[in-house]
Amino acid sequence: MLVYLNLGSNLGNRESTLLKAVDMISEKVGTPLRRSAFFYSKPWGFSSENDFCNICLAVETSLTPLEVLAATQQIERDLGRTAKTTDRYEDRPIDIDLVEYYDNKGQMVHMKSKTLTLPHPLMNERDFVLVPLAEVR
Repeated sequence: MLVYLNLGSNLGNRESTLLKAVDMISEKVGTPLRRSAFFYSKPWGFSSENDFCNICLAVETSLTPLEVLAATQQIERDLGRTAKTTDRYEDRPIDIDLVEYYDNKGQMVHMKSKTLTLPHPLMNERDFVLVPLAEVR
């Protein structure tokens, strides 16, 4: 299976945090096949003096989408994220979003559950997702 992940950080040493997350994804999710360059942008959906740094990863995985979600949320906690808000956005040391997931036949998985919607419902509104994603496709 293939999963596309978008990683972002706007607190601390953003680039270092993202690279640590890539290493942890390699250990807990699967093999990163491609990684985009760093993409810098203003916060989306809220105001902050702290700009974001984002990257996109293409990762080969044997995990289901919900297992990938659980693993990436644990990585977020391990890297200092204390809360995952669903009704508002705020500064954060790390954010990992599942953007797209493809099954072992190469078919895009569409799902909507209480905890995960695939493909990511807001991805087409976000240059910080679309630009790095185009690099790794």
